[in-house]
Amino acid sequence: MIRIALVGDIGSGKTYYAKLFGYPVFSADLIVAEIYKKNKKCFNQIKKRLPNFFSSFPLEKNELINCILANRKNLKKITEVIHPLVKKRMKLFLNKNKTQRCVVLDVPLFLENKLNKKGDVIIYIQSSQKNSAKKLKVRKNYNKKLIERFKQIQLPLKKKKEKSNFIIKNTFHYNRAVKDVKRILKIII
Repeated sequence: MIRIALVGDIGSGKTYYAKLFGYPVFSADLIVAEIYKKNKKCFNQIKKRLPNFFSSFPLEKNELINCILANRKNLKKITEVIHPLVKKRMKLFLNKNKTQRCVVLDVPLFLENKLNKKGDVIIYIQSSQKNSAKKLKVRKNYNKKLIERFKQIQLPLKKKKEKSNFIIKNTFHYNRAVKDVKRILKIII
């Protein structure tokens, strides 16, 4: 099974491209959202570490945002609880899809959490800051300070680029995106 991992800046289009490959996608963002909504044990662990921020289960997005913005150490405390759960779910996903020719891993902190393995195909999604900012601003819970806080725990974009096998320049045009995906699939399969 070929593991295709998409990396890049926040708002660069990783999730958009993940869907274009036509293979099963592991979306860490969706898994995290599900864990926050359904995993009471996770909620209790986070509440124990940060008791002043969370009122009741399920974890509310506004409380989470306030917690992360209140102190830069809070994000680390949250990720210490959530990341092992995401890794476990990713392992289950990979086992479930082991007969697939390819899987796509849409994991924002893929390299930072050292999830990459020898043989992974790492694709850097590059977009202009202007285009990324425009896309981010239309998101439902857009918060510039929160995005900056998340960027602080990411590898520099230059490092992500260096570790990548391919670079896709996202122009935010569907036909170009499909062409880029087909070009890469032709090379790796």
